[in-house]
Amino acid sequence: MDIRDLLRDNLGRAVARNRSGAILLSGGVDTSILALLAKPEMAFTVALKGFHAPDLTYAEKVSALLKIEHKVRKFSVEEALNALPEVVHILRTFDLALPNDLSIYFALRMAAENDVPSVITGDGSDELFAGYSYMANLSSRGLKSYQRELSENWHFSSSGLGKALGVEVKQPFLDGEFVRFALEISPELKVRNGTGKYILRKSFENLLPAELVWRRKDPIEYGSGSTELHKIIAAMVSDEEFQRAKEETGISFINKEHLFYYRIYRKAVGEIPLAGADARKCPCCGAETGKYHCPTCGLSLPHRYA
Repeated sequence: MDIRDLLRDNLGRAVARNRSGAILLSGGVDTSILALLAKPEMAFTVALKGFHAPDLTYAEKVSALLKIEHKVRKFSVEEALNALPEVVHILRTFDLALPNDLSIYFALRMAAENDVPSVITGDGSDELFAGYSYMANLSSRGLKSYQRELSENWHFSSSGLGKALGVEVKQPFLDGEFVRFALEISPELKVRNGTGKYILRKSFENLLPAELVWRRKDPIEYGSGSTELHKIIAAMVSDEEFQRAKEETGISFINKEHLFYYRIYRKAVGEIPLAGADARKCPCCGAETGKYHCPTCGLSLPHRYA
């Protein structure tokens, strides 16, 4: 059987094991494929009000094509700032990726408000199929080793946010059997001419419009427009405050936005849980880190694969 047939079959069975009547729909290749396979009754898309949000355009096309009821929520900058303490409290982090998490939070909250018990997300596709640009620069051997190790250490904020909001998050790409299948696919089929998720796209290119299948990878925060929050929040901290905070706390804040989130963290969570003597210590905040990422401050750590 052709690898494309195998991929469609395995992903279809993963979707069947992770059924839901709703989906968080970005209109990217991952959620478009899941919407095609799952045939949900309802889709949720969010965007930051007043800013460019390409996800809305693509998600509307997917929902119209597949005849899915599409619910859209546009949240304001004020609503985003007001929601930050709750999101920080749930995730216990002051990671610079919080605008990304805010988009997921508002989408899951919309699901809860519509009495939807569960939703499907596209979590795991980028990790398994080399959707991130830095993965395209790894050798085939390095990519295979990195993805295998990554699959043993990954964490997705949607799980914690969904639990806190009473919405079960279904993640077909993270289904155990599917993960094992995907890890065995040749890296050469995952990245082709610098394009990640190549084999995933090829497997569905005759079942969905080309503009969806070959849409470039955009982070959730960009697709929802919430990337604009980075500039807005950074402007709320002065240079003097930033310098003084670094000296007083001993924390190597990445930028002013990072300090803003830290202040919320201190109020919503409390003290940073410092690493023990035998633990791997984050060079930024002093907390215990994972292999590739500090869960407390969000610092990305270098990996050894090339």
